Amino acid sequence: MSAEMPSGVHGRLSILSAAWVVARRDFTAILFSRTFFFFLLGPLFPVVVGALAGSVGSSVERSSARPEVGVIMTGADANAILRARDGLAERLGQGLPGLVVLERLAPGERADPSAALAGKRANIAAVLSGSPAAPVLTGPRAQIEAWSGDIALIAAQAEQGALAPWPPVRLQATASSQVSEHKARLRTAQAAQTLLFLLTMMLAGMVLSNLVEEKGNKIIEVLAAAIPMEAVFLGKLFAMLGVSLVGIAAWAAVGGGLYLAAGSALPDLPAPAVGWPMLVVLGILYFSMAYLLLGSVFLSIGSLAATVREVQTLSMPVTMMQLMLFFFATYAMTQPGSAVEIAAALFPFSSPFAMLARAAQDGAVMPHIGALLWQGAWVLLLVRVGSRLFRSRVMKSGGSRRRVRRALRRQSGGRRSGAAVE
Repeated sequence: MSAEMPSGVHGRLSILSAAWVVARRDFTAILFSRTFFFFLLGPLFPVVVGALAGSVGSSVERSSARPEVGVIMTGADANAILRARDGLAERLGQGLPGLVVLERLAPGERADPSAALAGKRANIAAVLSGSPAAPVLTGPRAQIEAWSGDIALIAAQAEQGALAPWPPVRLQATASSQVSEHKARLRTAQAAQTLLFLLTMMLAGMVLSNLVEEKGNKIIEVLAAAIPMEAVFLGKLFAMLGVSLVGIAAWAAVGGGLYLAAGSALPDLPAPAVGWPMLVVLGILYFSMAYLLLGSVFLSIGSLAATVREVQTLSMPVTMMQLMLFFFATYAMTQPGSAVEIAAALFPFSSPFAMLARAAQDGAVMPHIGALLWQGAWVLLLVRVGSRLFRSRVMKSGGSRRRVRRALRRQSGGRRSGAAVE
């Protein structure tokens, strides 16, 4: 390996070839490290905790009985109330309050509803007394006011007697209007945009400290002497992007399993304008562009910083600015076709979020090709600017590179002399 370095000094690799070497080296080193396993487990802990909390909450909700209304009436009136409630529940659904007979009074007998309510029997929240013609609902004000309409309906039906047949309603559906379709797709656009932002912010920060360690052990000087600095930046960016895509694939597999397990418990999102397969493809492409754009800035910051603490301090303004740009893209999503949306699509750091939201609302595919090319050009520009800043500020305009080259030539010369002696 070291014997090949000097030939790389005289006949250097192209930028793409050198970037591929750096990307393969970093990708393999990270992917097969023990820390990558914990990196995969990190985002899964909140999901597991949320799933456990949801299951515990649903268990508690099932164990707690639904508030019911206790009935204290004569036997005939209580039976009429119960029949009316069951008949209405079959036609209106389960929205009516449950009724429990607490006491069947003899004709002329009276009872105190307040005393029955104070006994806290079962899960009684109110007591219904009187008669179907003159019902009396006793309980907390907020509860009895919420149930007064349902109790009046049940009492009126009990007073009337048997339920008369209801005429069938013929349903005549119409095509959804453009307004309702736009609102439905807006939810899908917002969900895709939010997921893209969360993944980008969570994963792009990995490139911050990438160069700090290699600057400390002088590896970066060897790389800068052997290959172009732009290749180092490109290689590291695409290596971290590959690691992030592997992590997203693993998380997506776990999320797919949870989705199949949950079934209909999860809300359904309306289909996007470009269709789900195309939206997934565009989501991967726009995530890659958003990651490379933000990662190139983070990589430049990490290359200029001397310590990890300095990296964190310098990255805070960039993170806050990216959050503001996400809000800008979210607002632009609600203004399709306006100057705001065009500006969000043209500005490179908000373009991936704005265009992914556009894919959920507009079925045209050609604008996305232009947007991806535009974002790719900005990635190359930012990499070029970051590498030049690194050379001028850190490498001191090539002084370190020349020292490393001289050391490599001396080492190569010594080895060739030793080989000749042998």
